[in-house]
Amino acid sequence: MNKPSSPAALRVIESDICIVGNGAIAKTAALGLAQAGLSVTLLGPPSRPAAPAADPGWDARVYALNHTAHHLLSSLKVWNALDQARVAPVDAMIVHGDGEHAGGLAFDAYGAHTGTLAWIMEDRNLGQALDAALKFAQNVRVVEGRATGLLRSDDSAAVHLDDGSSIKAALVVGADGAQSWVRGQCDIGLDYRSYNQRAVVSNFACELPHHGAAYQWFTGAQGIVALLPLPGNQVSLVWSAPEALADTLRAESAQQIAHRLAVYASAKLGALTPLQPELVRDFPLRLIRPHAMSAPRVALVGDAAHVVHPLAGHGMNLGFADVAQLVKTLSEREPQRGIGDSRVLARYERARKEDVLLMQLTTDGLARLFGADMEPLRVVRNFGLNLLDKLPVLKRRLISHAMGK
Repeated sequence: MNKPSSPAALRVIESDICIVGNGAIAKTAALGLAQAGLSVTLLGPPSRPAAPAADPGWDARVYALNHTAHHLLSSLKVWNALDQARVAPVDAMIVHGDGEHAGGLAFDAYGAHTGTLAWIMEDRNLGQALDAALKFAQNVRVVEGRATGLLRSDDSAAVHLDDGSSIKAALVVGADGAQSWVRGQCDIGLDYRSYNQRAVVSNFACELPHHGAAYQWFTGAQGIVALLPLPGNQVSLVWSAPEALADTLRAESAQQIAHRLAVYASAKLGALTPLQPELVRDFPLRLIRPHAMSAPRVALVGDAAHVVHPLAGHGMNLGFADVAQLVKTLSEREPQRGIGDSRVLARYERARKEDVLLMQLTTDGLARLFGADMEPLRVVRNFGLNLLDKLPVLKRRLISHAMGK
């Protein structure tokens, strides 16, 4: 079994790849690259003591995983290790505009010629399945420690740790989040913009069945409200709220937030009741666009490579697509080229460029369009939603892209 190692007694650890990060994308990358026959060292911060084994309730942080993520996790034998009782399929997506003459747009699995559009799961459920897979993964070494330096040469890279030990590898993968240390060590520039919004998240029971539908309301001045289906008559809230409103929401109880949601959700879902009244969280929303996804001996994946607005729910899916493409690119390289070869890494970056740029432009454009509280724009965006809803060919193309097909 792969038990985390303290690097104190390990002066130099050698492997093909060193992955820096301890989130879902980092762990998936470790499993995928190891399955491709490469030796991997996964470096994460020292773990905290395990929490008591009581039922922690529903995790406030959830993801909408598309078919790309499903295929990748299935190929790594992670999907079947999930607690399926806590995974909810999305069978329909219903988008509402704002104002007196609100537009609307609806997608469903039948129209998309698929069994389901996406799957909603908790961060904790995904993390536990990945941890279970890592314990028995071949060619993966898990090391706990803090990186202090990254040195790169023509033929290798070395990650130095705070206790004086180091990890030597042909390639370093930065999967360490939006504030990526690896990215910073490579002096990769970035474009950064705050949306002056925070995502407020919590979970609720709904009076009426949601029938596997994900709802989203573009409200103008009140931000973007999304209610995602959880198993049973339960939903997860992601409210992308302007800073002032987010402050107000965080000062309120979950029951008060439920009353606010009634204006949007009562007709479809009935009354909402907080599942865990004390469990309301928030996190800042920003656009982070690094100028590159690779550097000599380094590849970036996940939030280290791009951060987008969550209104489309695809930030995590972009990360899984990064991992799938990196594994594919390294596996298909010519025999004479190493995994850290600059031409190989350039192929990875080119292969991801269009998908990442399209999602950045789409989410940023929609956030700007639907965030503006001006009547002319309200008329235009509602007209656009209604028009798109009447164009089945375009709708199918959009939903196919969103599904990762």
